[in-house]
This record gives sequence, C-alpha cells and structure tokens, in this order.
Amino acid sequence: MMAMRDAWNGWRGGSVWFTMFIMVICMGAAAVPGYAGSPTDSMKTTIDEVLRIVREKELKQPEKAEERRHLLEKVVAARFDYAEMSRRALGAPWNQLTDPQKQEFVDLFRTLLTNSYADKIETYSGEGVQYLHERTEKEYAEVRTKVLSGKTEIPLDYRLINKADDWRVYDVVVDGVSLVNNYRGQFTKILRASSYSDLVDQLRKKTDKLKAP
Repeated sequence: MMAMRDAWNGWRGGSVWFTMFIMVICMGAAAVPGYAGSPTDSMKTTIDEVLRIVREKELKQPEKAEERRHLLEKVVAARFDYAEMSRRALGAPWNQLTDPQKQEFVDLFRTLLTNSYADKIETYSGEGVQYLHERTEKEYAEVRTKVLSGKTEIPLDYRLINKADDWRVYDVVVDGVSLVNNYRGQFTKILRASSYSDLVDQLRKKTDKLKAP
C-alpha cells in the first residue's frame, strides 16, 4: 500500500513538470482531422487553433465556461491518440486485456489527462513557440520545439504516428521527460504493489473526483 500511495502522490499537480504538461495539453491538439501535411505543419495548425479558443474574448465570459471547455477538449481529442498513449503507458499488461477492458482503460486515462488541469489550461495564453527541428522515420515523427514563457525557455518535443493520413500525438517529452514513460513508471509501481483491478479502481476514483463539481 505504501508503494501505491507513493506512486499516486507523484501525480500531484504542484511540480514544474506537470505545470509544463498544461502547455502540452494546450498545444497537443488539432482542429483539422484528415490532413497530414508535415508533422510540423500539423503542430502549427494545432497551436493556432487552441490559442484562438483560449484568447477569444467572448469565450472568456463566465456563461461561456462550459462551451469553452468543450471546445478545448474536442480540439485536444482530435490530435491526441489516447489509445496509443494508453497502450504505451500501461506497457505489457495491455496485451492481456480484453477489448472492453482496453476501452475502459483508455476512457479513464483520457479523463485523467483532460480533467486534471482543465482549469489551468483555460487560463493559459501562450507566450510563443519556436520550431527547432523535425525528424521522420516511416510512419513516426518527432517535432522539437521550444516554449517561451517570460524569460524561461522549455524544450518540448512531440512524438507522432501517422494513422489514416493524419499525424497523431502519442507522447510528449517536456524538458527531457517523457509523459508516457512517466505514467508507465507510476502504473508499474501500482501493479507491482497490488493488481490491475486495483489500478483501475484507483483511476476510477481519481477521475470521479476530478469530474466532481
């Protein structure tokens, strides 16, 4: 139980790494499904659309809060490949799951990501992004960027996979730290200390708490 508590404690949002993850969610979305282009072009389209929503004055009105959040979640879902992220984050145990179990895990993981920092996402304005380098290998690509925040510059790299002629994000590396690897390490600790059922129960409780008003 101690190992399980330690693993979940690692998910608290006070760290610098998770603060940067807010930016990842904001800029990891796409508004134009079905258009692959280059990986960098896809990410530029993403950033422009998300920042448009975040900065739109009308959507900042209190009565527009629900609509604004829905738009942001929709944009994020269009770019992030939650199934691929879930498979990589869970690791080997994924192959032992039934299709319904896989779908349940994807839904829980998606809710965890999209709700953990929703309030902070909506207040993010975005100071700027520099596109440094693009690397592709068959259906995989990596777009290296640098986020400018005041006087701080944070390396932020997107890892994408081409599916159905669309570039989908399956991992993000923030200042050298992989989102997928970070969660996989935490999931592994919980699985070693307990069981997959307990992991799902913990995820369900955490997502229920995040969704509660």
